[in-house]
Amino acid sequence: MTRAAAAAENRAKHVQAVDRTLAILETLAAHKKPMPLSVLAREVGLNVSTVHRLLHTLMGRGFVQQEAESGRYKLGLKIFELGTAALSALDVRQAGRPYLEEIVRTCNETANLVVLDQEEAVYVDQVESSRQVKMIAKIGGRAPLYCTGAGKAILASLPPAERERILDRITLQRRTARTIVNLEDLRRELAEVLRRGYSLDLEEMEDGVRCVAAPVWNSFGRVVAAISVSGPSSRLNDEYLEAKLIPTVRSAALQLSRRLGFAGER
Repeated sequence: MTRAAAAAENRAKHVQAVDRTLAILETLAAHKKPMPLSVLAREVGLNVSTVHRLLHTLMGRGFVQQEAESGRYKLGLKIFELGTAALSALDVRQAGRPYLEEIVRTCNETANLVVLDQEEAVYVDQVESSRQVKMIAKIGGRAPLYCTGAGKAILASLPPAERERILDRITLQRRTARTIVNLEDLRRELAEVLRRGYSLDLEEMEDGVRCVAAPVWNSFGRVVAAISVSGPSSRLNDEYLEAKLIPTVRSAALQLSRRLGFAGER
């Protein structure tokens, strides 16, 4: 077998494993009650040893649980958490619109709602400033996590293991003279963002543009979005950021979090 053929076969096996794993989860969901290993294997059309191996991996990640007394398998709470997070992601745009509008009424700077998609920040909603000079991002547009206000707010608020997985995959590219391109410097910046509850982009993504952002949390205490305000550096000076924009953005993000069921303190 050639090296190319072997690589193709290996890729096919990986895809097959994912397909089999999803079949197990779908079967457990369809039955709506704990299932014996033998019945589950029969339902998905796989041998018992294969299903047992896949179940062991799923249990390790919290997606499946095994009843102590009966030995039967059922969906774990991780499935419920992911499902709720998906619903929050679908609802957050509609829920967040009034808070973006209030920010613009208060500050008259462009307000954005941003979510995480893989290793990028995605703009899902925006209310524009009425000023002649203003910052506009395309809805559906993508931006790096490491040099944008919203991206850093989300990245800092992720569980540590998830944050590190993303940091391992992204490449820090210099956008301006102020862009953080050293991974350890970025980790220190994210720790500070998490400590103070908001992030700043001080011309790190684009010269002449500043941004302040704060994370939005769901009922599980998981970050699902960020609210940001962006504008020209000539207006978003240090004094204005501290006195007006930071408190306004933090308040809006917390109010939206409360609306999504968040009951913690940030």
